[in-house]
Amino acid sequence: MTVGEKLREATGRLAASSDTPRLDAELLMAHAVGTTRSQLLLRGMNEVLIGNLDHFDELVARRAAHEPVAYILGSAEFYGRSFAVSPDVLIPRPDSETLIEAALERTPKAARLLDLGTGSGCLLLTAMLELNAQSGIGIDASEGALSIARRNAIKLGVAPDRIEFSLRNWHHQGWSDDLGTFDLILCNPPYVEAEAQLDPDVRVYEPASALFAGPDGLDDYRAIIPQMRELLNPEGIAILEIGHTQADAVGRLAQAAGFNREIRHDLAKRPRAVVLW
Repeated sequence: MTVGEKLREATGRLAASSDTPRLDAELLMAHAVGTTRSQLLLRGMNEVLIGNLDHFDELVARRAAHEPVAYILGSAEFYGRSFAVSPDVLIPRPDSETLIEAALERTPKAARLLDLGTGSGCLLLTAMLELNAQSGIGIDASEGALSIARRNAIKLGVAPDRIEFSLRNWHHQGWSDDLGTFDLILCNPPYVEAEAQLDPDVRVYEPASALFAGPDGLDDYRAIIPQMRELLNPEGIAILEIGHTQADAVGRLAQAAGFNREIRHDLAKRPRAVVLW
């Protein structure tokens, strides 16, 4: 069987479970044969497959059951870099790059960074590398997530003396007592309503603790925003990701806590982040 024939077969199998069945099939094929998607396509569709068919079929079956491609491959791209991922962390999404763009524009000289709910570490590590920041701290309530973040820091060459990952929960009193203050705080908190209808890829496979935040999706903003002021340097800013319908509600919470605020939009022109100062 040729590469093209096998990809067509897999694309058909994935059509019911994926919006991008051909792309998924190509990525899984490349992973199965130990190459990149680009190299796979360069080799041509008429090349005869010799091995790895059983492994490829196993990968396709996992995707057909709605397991995200990123978890199957063990990595996802964010801001031009590859990050290790596992079911312990949310899969990095292009929408979150809005926070990086806002940080580069608003705090180009930020030296000390804090990432609340760091997950894979994609926000903190990207911001540190793009800003050439001196130091950063990433906190998370999941030790599994922190393990992935530490792996990504090593993978991306961020020196251990520049970065720290700490097991903390912002719902617990005293969680921030010894952190100090920061030039930039990044946060992609849980913000999905508890009863929201989500694709099986998300609801079944991604960590619920990083997704859901009460009936209206605002529980974590209510906890975090009032505590931000004492963590910011006088000229510091905080940037929080928001759901595209939450700008007004999060803005009211920020106003009640005494913050000035600006809403930033993603590439689809939807509200995606709130900048606080």
